[in-house]
Amino acid sequence: SENYQKAADYSKLAGKKAEKKASLNDGIKYAKKRVASIEKLPQTDDIEKQLIDARTILGLYVAQLNYFAEAKEAIDPIFNLALKHDYKRRLSQIYIILGAYNLFVDEKYHASINHLDKAIRISEHAGDIVTFAFANYWIGCSFSWNCEFEKAYTHFNKSIEISEAANNLWGIAAMKSTLGMSSYWQGRIDFAYKTSNEALKTAEESGDTYSKALSYTDHGVSCYGKGYFQPAVTHLLKAADFCVRAGNPLWNSISLFNLGDAHFELEEYQESQKYNDEAAGILQQNDLMPSFKNLCRIASAKAKVRNNAKDIDVDLIFQFHEENRCRLFDGWAARYIADILLNMDDQRVSEAEEWINKAIESDSINGMMFQLGRDYALYAELFKRKGDQPKVRENLNKAIEILKECGADGWVEKYEKELASLS
Repeated sequence: SENYQKAADYSKLAGKKAEKKASLNDGIKYAKKRVASIEKLPQTDDIEKQLIDARTILGLYVAQLNYFAEAKEAIDPIFNLALKHDYKRRLSQIYIILGAYNLFVDEKYHASINHLDKAIRISEHAGDIVTFAFANYWIGCSFSWNCEFEKAYTHFNKSIEISEAANNLWGIAAMKSTLGMSSYWQGRIDFAYKTSNEALKTAEESGDTYSKALSYTDHGVSCYGKGYFQPAVTHLLKAADFCVRAGNPLWNSISLFNLGDAHFELEEYQESQKYNDEAAGILQQNDLMPSFKNLCRIASAKAKVRNNAKDIDVDLIFQFHEENRCRLFDGWAARYIADILLNMDDQRVSEAEEWINKAIESDSINGMMFQLGRDYALYAELFKRKGDQPKVRENLNKAIEILKECGADGWVEKYEKELASLS
């Protein structure tokens, strides 16, 4: 009927209803309809503010599903308008979108922190508690990916407290899942496992696909951290399905990457390669995290070598590590490369040792204790190849000590058996 103001008003209401159910794909559909309707109206000051509202909400919905390039496209046309009107609430939300884009697309960590800090300050000053919660969540993500875990926990806990106060079940589950993932990265495996269980129960109570996608991923990853490989596969397969249904590419790539790792430990190398290739493809297709995409490619090559493949472009693997811009992956990628070199042929043992030492150095500096324990276990494997039993014992003992501290029970048991077999 070309009554565009009514169309915009009802699209706004429908979008809010969808958001409360965490049906973000429906929210995006109505947000786009709202933007299209407002853009057909005469551009008065009031309509300009409506357009700022509509495009910012669209950007936030899209960002929550991790389509960060599309989220930035949504807010680019209204950034200067928001500045012109000094529209503080929407400016803080625009800064959230820009900060998330900086982190997950162009991997500019300092720009991400700068934008998200602005979002926190503006929303706190304005008393906008919802935006304040989101800003704390996203800056927590930035600190996590940069291995500043204690800072991350402070901000995640603020966002969780606000969601709990509002009894927002899907928000609680999603934010606890991210807290659990960060804890796993640091090596607080027991805490990650406990937190992921809590997130999963809350997601089941909420019943929405979005929070289930995150919580099943987090719990599967925590199972892997504990050394429970088959339960990890079970939960991560469910996670990947929920991620596809929710339309969440970043968490889907995380679930698939960890599926690759779990299958690797089960010595199912073809499956490991397949899942890592899928993860890399999703990241490529959605213009997400080049550094993570390269880690998935290195992991795929690692599985391929264990499956007796010889056609590995080692120079390309080295280049992937050189291009890394995410601290989280410094040691992780170096250990994977060491594993590749150690299992390619007997002539690369010295080169593999150099990469193991790089991994140990990076993971020590970055406080990634679970990965550090795994580094020492691989170092023990290298000394086993050399026939140096004292060094094998020394490094296995280091690995066991670190992994016990992490709460990685299954890994401790695995390496204790290896140690006992040396006697």
